[in-house]
Amino acid sequence: MTILIGWRYKVFIGSIVGVIGLALYPIAIDPMINTEKYKKNQERNRRGVAQEDIQPGNMKVWSDPFDRKKS
Repeated sequence: MTILIGWRYKVFIGSIVGVIGLALYPIAIDPMINTEKYKKNQERNRRGVAQEDIQPGNMKVWSDPFDRKKS
C-alpha cells in the first residue's frame, strides 16, 4: 500500500472535492443560478391544480410571511 505524500496527497484530496462539487452542481447550485427554468417547470406542472382544494386539514394556503400588508 502506497502512502500519499506531497503533491499526490493534494491531487487525491482535490479530486475528491472536485467529484463532490460535480455531483452537487445540478442538485444545489444550478437551481439557484437558473431560477427561470425551474419557475416555468413548476408553473407547467401545477397548471389546473387548485391549491385550496388539496390543502390538508382546511389549513390556509401558504403565504409569504415577509410580504408587506396592503393598506
